[in-house]
Amino acid sequence: MTALSRLRSPEGIGLTLLALFLAQGLWWLATTDTGTRLFFYEVTLSGLLAGVMYSLVALGFVLIYKSSGIFNFAQGVMALFAGLFLTGFMNDFGAPVWLAIPMTLAVMVATAFAIEHLVLRHLVNQEPIILFMATIGLAYVLEGIGDIVWGSDVKALDVGLPNGASDFFLDGFDIYVEKLEIAAAVVAGVLVIALSLFSQYTRIGRALRAVADDHQAALSVGISLRMIWVIVWSIAGGVALVAGMMWGAKSGVQFSLALIALKALPVLILGGFTSIPGAIVGGLIIGVGEKWAEIYLGPTLNGLFGWNANWFTAIENWFAYVLALGFLLIRPQGLFGEKIIERV
Repeated sequence: MTALSRLRSPEGIGLTLLALFLAQGLWWLATTDTGTRLFFYEVTLSGLLAGVMYSLVALGFVLIYKSSGIFNFAQGVMALFAGLFLTGFMNDFGAPVWLAIPMTLAVMVATAFAIEHLVLRHLVNQEPIILFMATIGLAYVLEGIGDIVWGSDVKALDVGLPNGASDFFLDGFDIYVEKLEIAAAVVAGVLVIALSLFSQYTRIGRALRAVADDHQAALSVGISLRMIWVIVWSIAGGVALVAGMMWGAKSGVQFSLALIALKALPVLILGGFTSIPGAIVGGLIIGVGEKWAEIYLGPTLNGLFGWNANWFTAIENWFAYVLALGFLLIRPQGLFGEKIIERV
């Protein structure tokens, strides 16, 4: 492929537009006043930290898809499920946080065993769409159990995470940044490193990838498919617990928490369904893109249609899905995903 043909390809056009956008942004930063620059830095940093929160949910999707080829639609509900049990143990039973977290983790592991025993073992070698539909039903089951056991009211969650503005950023740079979001970023970074090392350098991690490639071949070499699924769903449950803790501490444990699974989908499309680092990078892109779109793109587009036009208000709510749709046209496997070629 020649350089000109690469430039004319969808990927080349996308990279060219991105380069032009970044160049224009750098020029704007170089020519604007100090106050505007500081506000831009605050918006960007807020978007990066919000993207980390999305990535925590996307990590659970990646883990299950990478190891079993199942797109787990119930991952967002698992974060809600873990958050409900954590608040229940702390608020209703009076368990301290250091005890409530292991108790909730035990519930998530028990849930993984139940999912394997009642659902997954009956769907070995079924079509991916059947497995996907099973996770949709599983999401409603978990949501219903959480509602029956703990009720549907909003529950405050305090696990000792810092709150309020960061003095370091506020005093040093005059930028408002939440301490909770910084803590979430640190936790997400530790999780990504740990899970990447686990997937690449441990015997179980290699077994997980073998199961994802071919169930029957993995069984033929002595890999226990049932135990692998229990392990990966348990790990995904642990990631869901961390995500539920962070989101619950930020906005309370409520049933709308399950909807963050929908926001994790564009994150996965951008980062790739099989890449753990891609979940983080995709989350950062979505988080920053939403903030930039809401603060800068929306008012600009409204201005093009007249002073009274409000067609592009609340652009933050749908920008991620439009960005993901455009990305599917340019690079459908995602930034870090693997391009799979099948013989038909």
